[in-house]
Amino acid sequence: MPVDGQPLVGARWSTVRRFAGYGAASALSLYLLVKMIWVVAGLLGHGSEVGGAEWIMLNVVTVGMAVIGIGLALALTRPLGRRIPAAPLVLVAWVGTGFLVPMIPFMLLSAALGGSGGDDGESTMPAWEGVFITIGFAGMAVGLAIAFPIYMLERFPDVFTGRLDDGRTNPSQRPVLVRGAVVVSAVLGVLWFAWAFGGTFGLEPDRRDLVDRNARLLMGTWGTAALAAATSVHLIVRRHAPRVPRWLLTMPAFVASGSLFAWNAWKLPLALLKPGDYETPEYPPVALIEYALAIGAGLVLLTALLRAHRQPA
Repeated sequence: MPVDGQPLVGARWSTVRRFAGYGAASALSLYLLVKMIWVVAGLLGHGSEVGGAEWIMLNVVTVGMAVIGIGLALALTRPLGRRIPAAPLVLVAWVGTGFLVPMIPFMLLSAALGGSGGDDGESTMPAWEGVFITIGFAGMAVGLAIAFPIYMLERFPDVFTGRLDDGRTNPSQRPVLVRGAVVVSAVLGVLWFAWAFGGTFGLEPDRRDLVDRNARLLMGTWGTAALAAATSVHLIVRRHAPRVPRWLLTMPAFVASGSLFAWNAWKLPLALLKPGDYETPEYPPVALIEYALAIGAGLVLLTALLRAHRQPA
């Protein structure tokens, strides 16, 4: 990937990138503030009723994630961000965009449908904390969705220019592994869609009440991302859409494969450690296999995407 090429965007779009990056960092700072308060409250003994040490550790992890997210947002705004090595920046951005950007339609649909859709009573969380968390997630998601593509267009223009048949998109070096990841992603996407629309295969009967309206919306979001990842990477690697602009498949493939990895890498330790009263609606073996397959598929699809766009020597 070239670091300095002819930019595809002008100064006006660079200004948009900076505003979006600063907005994302500012929004996520509100989320970080709430999480830090929760950690302190837990250390002072006020968090014991919701999980004790496990609850504190979970929030310490989210504090670290928020700090990394703020650093990513600032890297997208500052000239220093152009000098950060590509590999760690792309990896962090892959996880961050995969975790947050697919949540934009989820948050819009959830708001349009009027709240959580759960029936477990009123939340004990103060209203301002809920507002700060919502602003943090939404602001970071929207900011990343705007700033990151512009950053990539500025820093790595050759990855996005041209079409798939221009001779600069190389086939995968491990087609069997990639085909397997595509199939796994597609199967998981269908499974999550089935659950979103009321399917019960693989769900624990005693815990099906956990699949409320918001859970169904999340499953639909994850299903969409899984199918998008499988489809876009397959088209890129196999060149089945030769006249399609490279950017039109590259960015969805990047975000969707990141969603496969990020969300399931988050759910897997929760399913193993079960902090507080956490339970999965799936049977435990189903959940563990599901999350592990999704993590592996996401990593393989990212590797295939990077290899497909690697420039010939």
